[in-house]
Amino acid sequence: LPGLHVFAITFALEVSVGKTNTVMALNNSNVLLPCVFSTCIGFQDLVFTWYFNSTELVADPAPLPLQIYQGKIKNKASEPTVISHNPRVEFVGSTTKKDNNISIVLNSVEFSDAGKYTCKVKNPREKNAETNATIFLTVVHKMVETDNTVTLIIVGVVGGLIGLLILFMLIKRVVLFIIKKTQDGKKECLVSSSGNDNTENGLAGSKAEQKAPPKA
Repeated sequence: LPGLHVFAITFALEVSVGKTNTVMALNNSNVLLPCVFSTCIGFQDLVFTWYFNSTELVADPAPLPLQIYQGKIKNKASEPTVISHNPRVEFVGSTTKKDNNISIVLNSVEFSDAGKYTCKVKNPREKNAETNATIFLTVVHKMVETDNTVTLIIVGVVGGLIGLLILFMLIKRVVLFIIKKTQDGKKECLVSSSGNDNTENGLAGSKAEQKAPPKA
């Protein structure tokens, strides 16, 4: 129909756990599990939930995700209120600042805490749109420091080889230059010597021609 315009409304509820979806923690330490969300039309009574579901092999059927934290945010001007949470889980985010941060900290990490953690957000203002992001936690007994010795040795060897190559090329150029100069000098000597012989022969010939022919 004339004058009728149809606009497609796209809801953009997004959840992110950062640039990497893996976290490593030392046993018996505290670890941050990051999560932020964004929405272009705002939110009202938004509910976010953190789930834990181990990635270890288990017998079927697989266990349901374990809810470890759930909070509710009334609007942008208010901070979340806790609905339920695990005693070892602490909310450390904020939703009244620039980023809608709903990160949590897992205290006193144990080896059994290793696995998959899912941050899920539901926004009633976007027709109850839901989305989530997952982060994987690895728990280790000891943090391994990266040894750069091998890297430094490799860099040193490569640098030394490049230096030797450059030195070899310079020596080669100097030697070729000396050889060329020597050859040029020999050519000049040969040319000069050949010229002298021709001149002497020519002069001798001239003198011979000037002599009177012998009498009969």
